[in-house]
Amino acid sequence: MDLGTSGNNSVVTEFVLLGLTENPALRPILFVIFLLVYIATVGGNFSILAAILTDPKLHTPMYFFLGNLSLLDVGCITVTVPAMLKHLISNNRRISYTACLSQLFFFHLLAGVDCFLLTVMAYDRYLAICQPLTYSTRMSWGIQRVLASMSCVFSFTNALTHTVAISTLKFCGPNVINHFYCDLPQLFQLSCSSIQLNEQLLFIAGPFMGISPLLLITVSYAHVVAAVLRIRSAEGRKKAFSTCGSHLTVVGIFYGTGVFSYMRLGSAEASDKDKGIGILNTIISPLLNPLIYSLRNPDVQSALRQVLTGKRLPK
Repeated sequence: MDLGTSGNNSVVTEFVLLGLTENPALRPILFVIFLLVYIATVGGNFSILAAILTDPKLHTPMYFFLGNLSLLDVGCITVTVPAMLKHLISNNRRISYTACLSQLFFFHLLAGVDCFLLTVMAYDRYLAICQPLTYSTRMSWGIQRVLASMSCVFSFTNALTHTVAISTLKFCGPNVINHFYCDLPQLFQLSCSSIQLNEQLLFIAGPFMGISPLLLITVSYAHVVAAVLRIRSAEGRKKAFSTCGSHLTVVGIFYGTGVFSYMRLGSAEASDKDKGIGILNTIISPLLNPLIYSLRNPDVQSALRQVLTGKRLPK
């Protein structure tokens, strides 16, 4: 353990990330697997973004938010996976105190914006299906930018608050983190000072960052389902449910993994379950999102074929 000196107290200046495994034989295999996953995730999300930018049919509010979501997915996986890959092929699994807090900040920043954008996308579907006559006015280009900007501001405030609060804690004992990235639960376990303020901040932020968006998504889709069921055309119902089903699948993965992670804050010991949930939250979810949105969406599929082949499809 690398310790620095501050007055009469010894303080931790770096942490050791145990990563996914301590078995040397498995590390090269995991390195190849997650390198391929990272490449596929970045490629898939940038392909979705390119399709949205090049196809005029996708220049709508729903795809504007989907494009932003793709950028966030690339950011989320980039915050954790490159460092994990470095540790898998290196005997040095140390991460400096500053780098650990930076990883924590950017992870919460990007995940928070993701949370708000999923809520905005649910509101967009509500307006498009339940309020079609006023949709273009209530979801104008200016309003889209305001909603995206507000999502960034709220998430930045939340991420900065937690990072500053963590920086006030003292770490003077063990510095080994049984995970592959730095997050609040693992750092709370290593603190040798009171984390009461940090837990109170999480308790305050929880309803704002998690519960309220989830309730808004639920209410929006309750109205959407009621409206779709009134559509007489079977084809119309199928198209509406297809679009909404993709979004709800992403919401389910995002909130399911997030809730499980932070319900374990009181756990005294980290476990392999935490690593598994971390993989789902930071790696598998960004990988699946472009697949979920493209497999059931003919407009996105058409635009992707145009991007990949370089040929403009007939109108």
